[in-house]
Amino acid sequence: MRTLTGITPSGSLHIGNYFGAMRPAIEAQVRGDCFYFIADYHSMTSVTNPVERRAHTRGIALDWLACGLDPQSSVFWRQSDVPEVCELTWMIGSLTPMGLLERAHSYKDKTAKGIAANFGLFAYPVLMAADILLYDTQRVPVGRDQKQHVEMTRDIAIKFNETYGETFVVPESEIRDEVAVIPGLDGQKMSKSYGNTVEIFGDEAVLRKKIMGIKMDSRTPAEPKPDADKNLAIQLLRLFAPANVALDYENRLRAGGLGYGDLKKALFEHYWTYFAIARARRAELAANPDYVENVLREGALRARAVASVVLQRARKASGLE
Repeated sequence: MRTLTGITPSGSLHIGNYFGAMRPAIEAQVRGDCFYFIADYHSMTSVTNPVERRAHTRGIALDWLACGLDPQSSVFWRQSDVPEVCELTWMIGSLTPMGLLERAHSYKDKTAKGIAANFGLFAYPVLMAADILLYDTQRVPVGRDQKQHVEMTRDIAIKFNETYGETFVVPESEIRDEVAVIPGLDGQKMSKSYGNTVEIFGDEAVLRKKIMGIKMDSRTPAEPKPDADKNLAIQLLRLFAPANVALDYENRLRAGGLGYGDLKKALFEHYWTYFAIARARRAELAANPDYVENVLREGALRARAVASVVLQRARKASGLE
């Protein structure tokens, strides 16, 4: 069962990205046939600085490799190293109805926020469909907010197959209901747009200050907190500490006697320890940029071996060959 995951290089990854997408995707490697790509073409709808794009792309590669992506047991590449995706985008885009694209939530949401409309933003679902169809993808793990794009991919694949004959595998979305929404430092969903993130990698002093700055209520340490399970620091601590340790802090907070400052110190220490191995691995990778570049290039060769077959099949079906 082939699965595919795309990662847009738009900035530093945070723990919401890790628990919501990265860890489940990396754990899926044991089931085999996993394809992962860095979607640098997609980033062009929002990032126009080439230096920034290169830095984000390299950073994403480092982050995923450091967190456990194994390029030997999966396929990991940079989207722009497989130019076949652009040709397929045109081929399937030529059959995609305008009305379908106009209904895309991502397009409507971004333009409603004042982002200037352009072709790339409007045609985003077509490029995403090409990303998926080019590798005979069977499953696409996504959050519910991305389910529509997979449904649009299915519509596009079915339309092409009806027009030119059976050509593409029609993929299914894989919704991970078990993946919880990770709260940010303000209690909202963790998101760069809210400025409430805790990065996976970064400066220790800066990250400590972020966590120690989590706002709490005005109750004194001695007061019992019967709602301890709803405390933001406790919720985050459960991600990083062993279950019995997190429960002990929760019970101490509920009973009274545990200060918020001590709780946040414990949260930081467990968070910092949790990513210690990944931090060391990332430092090693950052010191060896040739290795990272070779991983992406070799991944692209493996991806192109699949993509070229699918593209040739589409070209032949549509009369281009």
